[in-house]
Amino acid sequence: MEHLQEQLDQLLSQVPDADAIRARLDNLVSVYPFNEYEFVISHLLAAEVLTLDAYYELRDEYVARNMFLYIFEISAPRTFGESWAQGHLKELVPDFQKPSKKRDPDYSGQYDFSLGDIKIEVKASRAVDADVHAPLYVKALASDSKKPFWMNFQQIKPGCCDVFVWVAVWRDTIKYWVQSSHEVENNPHYSKSQHRGNVGEGQLHLRQDNIRDFDKFQVKSDGLRQAIIDAHAREVSQRSSDA
Repeated sequence: MEHLQEQLDQLLSQVPDADAIRARLDNLVSVYPFNEYEFVISHLLAAEVLTLDAYYELRDEYVARNMFLYIFEISAPRTFGESWAQGHLKELVPDFQKPSKKRDPDYSGQYDFSLGDIKIEVKASRAVDADVHAPLYVKALASDSKKPFWMNFQQIKPGCCDVFVWVAVWRDTIKYWVQSSHEVENNPHYSKSQHRGNVGEGQLHLRQDNIRDFDKFQVKSDGLRQAIIDAHAREVSQRSSDA
């Protein structure tokens, strides 16, 4: 959003009565779908500072930079984490199966998917401006933003699955990391105590100052299935060496 504001402000400075328009903006009453952006763009078009073709280009660029902004409008964390994130991964890896007692007699909600005999837990979060108190869609960040962000992957239980898949959403992209259970549990950024008294459960904070530490686990969407199989092989190997 800040990029669009800069573009519009530069264009507005070319309008003869720019100061008067800015003064009106300070007291502008916005009612959907009429807002400050509609107000400025209409004046730019009327002043012929912005042509119709240039408007189309401006609009297309904005849509491309914000194609995943709608995901930040999902207000309920459970709806985002379970309905959207799991549904999104199921589309990417159709072989994923939802676990049940029929497939796993010991199943009681410990993990989210299975791929053959591999037990998979999904964790999802969204990149937002850590210094802003506002609705998620307002403080949503682009992947090239220099602003500090904070993503918290909670209720991590390494003993309940073989592989973790992390899904992180920015305004303009979605990123994925795949790690074995052992790799998560022994990650220096993993905190083994999320709530007092909880045993075998922790959390991990992903921030602008530590995200590069996870580069070796990042995969593209079309490589998720193989990355999960590879992570499971590492998990099995680690368990054998620990035995």
